[in-house]
Amino acid sequence: EVQLVESGGGLVEAGGSLRLSCAASGFTFDDYAIGWFRRAPGEEREGVSCISSSDRSTYYTESTKGRFVISIDNAKNTAYLQMNNLKPEDTAVYYCGVAEGSPPPRALVEYDYWGQGTQVTVSS
Repeated sequence: EVQLVESGGGLVEAGGSLRLSCAASGFTFDDYAIGWFRRAPGEEREGVSCISSSDRSTYYTESTKGRFVISIDNAKNTAYLQMNNLKPEDTAVYYCGVAEGSPPPRALVEYDYWGQGTQVTVSS
């Protein structure tokens, strides 16, 4: 059974940092893509960043480029999202998802499995 478990969320002041983790079980990251998405209150889920486990190609949205860094540790079957210089508008529930393909798909519908999410709250 495929399972994804996010952790690392919390409350942080604007300008602070958090590192989210996405621990996977039931499959290995080889030949899969991991995507981070988020859903702010009253909004739809939107993409944040994604990475291919095979060639490490990455994608960031304009709002996260230069502030967030996505990575994978294949040995630990865990993906990470380092979030720096956080802003109040980054407040959301963050989810990781698994998809096939390289380059990593950007569309939410391409992701087959999801974790339960972790709350990130950035105070001004």
